[in-house]
Amino acid sequence: MRDAASTAARGAPRTGWLNRTVLGIGLASLFSDWSHEIATTVLPLFLGTIGASAAWLGAIEGISDGVASFAKMASGYWADRLRKRKGIAIAGYVMTAAGTASIGLAMTASQVLAARAFAWLGRGIRTPVRKALLASVVTPQTYGRAFGFERMMDTLGAILGPATAWLLLDRWHPGYANLFALTLVPGLIAVVAMALIVRERARPRVERVSFRNSVKALPRQFRRFAAAVGLFGLGDFAHTLLILLAMQSLTPRFGAAQATAVAAGLYVLHNVLYAGCSMGAGWLADRFDKGRLLSLGYLLAAIATLLIVVLPLDVWALAVVFALAGVSVAIVETLEDSFCAELVVESSHGMAFATVATINGVGDFVSSTALGLLWTAFGHALAFAFSAALLLAGAATMWFVAGLRDPDAVATRLHDARR
Repeated sequence: MRDAASTAARGAPRTGWLNRTVLGIGLASLFSDWSHEIATTVLPLFLGTIGASAAWLGAIEGISDGVASFAKMASGYWADRLRKRKGIAIAGYVMTAAGTASIGLAMTASQVLAARAFAWLGRGIRTPVRKALLASVVTPQTYGRAFGFERMMDTLGAILGPATAWLLLDRWHPGYANLFALTLVPGLIAVVAMALIVRERARPRVERVSFRNSVKALPRQFRRFAAAVGLFGLGDFAHTLLILLAMQSLTPRFGAAQATAVAAGLYVLHNVLYAGCSMGAGWLADRFDKGRLLSLGYLLAAIATLLIVVLPLDVWALAVVFALAGVSVAIVETLEDSFCAELVVESSHGMAFATVATINGVGDFVSSTALGLLWTAFGHALAFAFSAALLLAGAATMWFVAGLRDPDAVATRLHDARR
């Protein structure tokens, strides 16, 4: 009876988008982000206590994203080849939890880099698989809402993370080693959610195709989309640098401790808007042109970055910057995932998600590292102006790429998916 029921379930059409697997993936994202956002919030201050500069923070974020990028490509390739994929995601969540907790044991900036890179290696391994699992249990007509829900849950964790860090630092002063060790609690809950709640749909055996041919098989429209994502990504720095910007800008007025607390609060604002707008972005993605909406999200990121250059950086100006940055991330991450899923067939989702994630990771490496170096050498205004120019170029390119879409091809793909 159980086998018959499971067989029937596998053959049933995927009508409801908020199913057990979508919920389980959302919970795993929530708790994992809660874990590593505690670490992210205090990382600039922790680096300051060991004498590391803005260049080190940029290098740590950029190199970690670069490591994750190569892991994503390998993971995405195997996600399309293997019939059982959930175990890869579970391993990735374990690595992220362990690497994040180990940052507290570091004595030098290079040790922080090693721990963060290991955590992000796990993050890279799990990301394409998680996205492929999510896309496999919903219809193309509900990609936006499903990915928007996952982004919302992920960002709820990003709200709880800074709030937890601020509460612990303000009330209990646990010390950095203990604070990083506490990140294991939500990190391991994420592992349990992925292992016990998420159900993996049975997949037919897939013909072995070389890595090169898997990439070449991705359609031309996807390649155009990926090029626009890459251009934007060259300016899309890690928002951890916004925390450092707020800390440095506010310290002369408030002192280091109070400036750190305010910066953490601004990051909470960023993530509240990120979470609150993700579902709205997903709803819009299911109803309007995904490419044009994505280009508007890119434009919003450019505006937020330009404001850093032209405004005096008091608390209110920084609040506007953090708010616009949070809204732009909600739009960008939800629309990139749902647009990517729409442009390729389901059997190539793993490679497509991995390609976009790798391009973003390489872009993060270049943008975060370059921003940190420019900031250290010439000040923040020139550094963020450089990023804003690339973000604007990415927005214009995505708008152009969206206009090249073939509506008949998209309609045919959606019709085939419904069948």
